[in-house]
Amino acid sequence: MKRILFILLMGVQAVPLGATTISVGKGKTVTAIRAAINKALDGDTLLVYPGIYREKNLIVNKRISLIGINYPVVDGENKYENISIKSPGVLVQGFKVVNSGVSSIEDFAGIKIYNTRDVIIRNNRLENTFFGIYSQYGTNCIIENNEISAHNLEEQQSGNGIHCWKSDSMRIIGNKIRGHRDGIYFEFVTHSLIWRNDSQKNLRYGLHFMFSNHDSYVTNIFRNNGAGVAVMFSHHVKMFNNHFEENWGDASYGILLKEISDSHIENNRFVKNTIGIYMEGVSRLQMKKNSFERNGWAMKIQASCMDITVSSNNFLGNTFDVGTNGSLVLNTFNGNYWDKYEGYDLNRNRIGDIPYRPVSMYSVIVERNPPAMMLFRSFMTSLLDKTEKVLPSLTPENLKDIYPLMKPLRL
Repeated sequence: MKRILFILLMGVQAVPLGATTISVGKGKTVTAIRAAINKALDGDTLLVYPGIYREKNLIVNKRISLIGINYPVVDGENKYENISIKSPGVLVQGFKVVNSGVSSIEDFAGIKIYNTRDVIIRNNRLENTFFGIYSQYGTNCIIENNEISAHNLEEQQSGNGIHCWKSDSMRIIGNKIRGHRDGIYFEFVTHSLIWRNDSQKNLRYGLHFMFSNHDSYVTNIFRNNGAGVAVMFSHHVKMFNNHFEENWGDASYGILLKEISDSHIENNRFVKNTIGIYMEGVSRLQMKKNSFERNGWAMKIQASCMDITVSSNNFLGNTFDVGTNGSLVLNTFNGNYWDKYEGYDLNRNRIGDIPYRPVSMYSVIVERNPPAMMLFRSFMTSLLDKTEKVLPSLTPENLKDIYPLMKPLRL
């Protein structure tokens, strides 16, 4: 009983006494957001009414809630950072944030978190900002249901839509990002979740992961970005239920995996990418229940990869199923469906009676001599592939699925 009473008393003390609501806008007691912030105390709420607010850089250094009514505009006039958050427990909701400054020295953002925690940035619209929402040493913050768009044509003039640096326990949920350099960027970020975001038509990556461990990205859409998604130099990353589509280009892919380990890729869909997944220096990776449909290459696994298990996946309508640059393969393929499989199932157990070799001779030739792609769908390439199936010579001997499925899986 004493313990419960203590917890209740602590909860009462956490709520500031005398918290008030301050209305801001034309015809209100306070007409400027900065003046309202200066007047506010911890725990107060600022209701900002429609209008255009040009107040240079708004610094929020108190535990307050900034709530916009019908999307008031905070305009950085192409010179300043719009909103800088330097106190824990701040809420910023319902604003239209436009025209931040652009600088090659300072990372100006529409809304930026500085070395603090428990911040919520929700239901805002950001347009024409250098960086959209930026977290620098943020902890346990929520960035949710924001619309972030930019229109720059060059990477040097554009920052990232959502940028997190040296942050922990972040939740990036339900945001729509368009036209930035990278849609979402993580560097030195741990124990964080990227969930239900829609990242499209960004100049470089829909998502860019660097040195970020124990993170998950789940049920996101990455479509028509410059080079898809890159996950690099990280470990214990979970990638579930995402959609990678139409990431086209001579160096483009659904996902680039470079130097990652102890991770999972499950229930994702790769559709119409130049390369569905490109792997280099990857180890101890589990891949299952993914669907690869109408890609150039479904997968490219470089010889530097090891202990990758590829099981229970569908490969449908890809130009090449698997490509590699070496003959030594230290990875396992087991129980996948391959639409190019021409084997048989005499005992009717729905598993092919002969192994399937997903690396074709022609794909090996193209890997070594890219101009050979001009011969695609020619009679000669078909003949080479048929000959290789009977008398393997160039394709890796141990890169094969011993138990190929006769029918696609329902994923």
